[in-house]
Amino acid sequence: MDALNRAIVERLLLDGRATYQEIGNAVGLSAPAVKRRVDLMLARGEIAGFTVRVDPQAMGWILEGYVEIFCSGIVSPAMLERELGPIPEVVRVSTVTGDADAMVHIMASSMAEIESTVERIRTAAHVVKTRTALVMSRVIDRPGA
Repeated sequence: MDALNRAIVERLLLDGRATYQEIGNAVGLSAPAVKRRVDLMLARGEIAGFTVRVDPQAMGWILEGYVEIFCSGIVSPAMLERELGPIPEVVRVSTVTGDADAMVHIMASSMAEIESTVERIRTAAHVVKTRTALVMSRVIDRPGA
């Protein structure tokens, strides 16, 4: 990735809704040139997609936790995505080193919803055990991390 593409990505990270013209003005390119570069970065997988970030409280998610999952056999990231992706309270899934196979970040509006979400995670293929920790407070919370 060259310096111009990095500058374009930095602008998109600041504002994913910025127009190609706005980005072009910031990096010294025309809007069509920015579009071509963004399209190429998408095609090469350098930009994985565009999304929206929501305020968890606006969604009613006042509780958050982390669920370690322990699986039988070898579990692929694709299987984790297929099994856990449809659960709306699952906001991130990461494979990890150590005893657990993956760490699942969940957010919910009530303790009952946390319990229901953990139960749904437990029914995923190959999951044999979970360990859940609830977040009491966020001390450092960097955007985009």
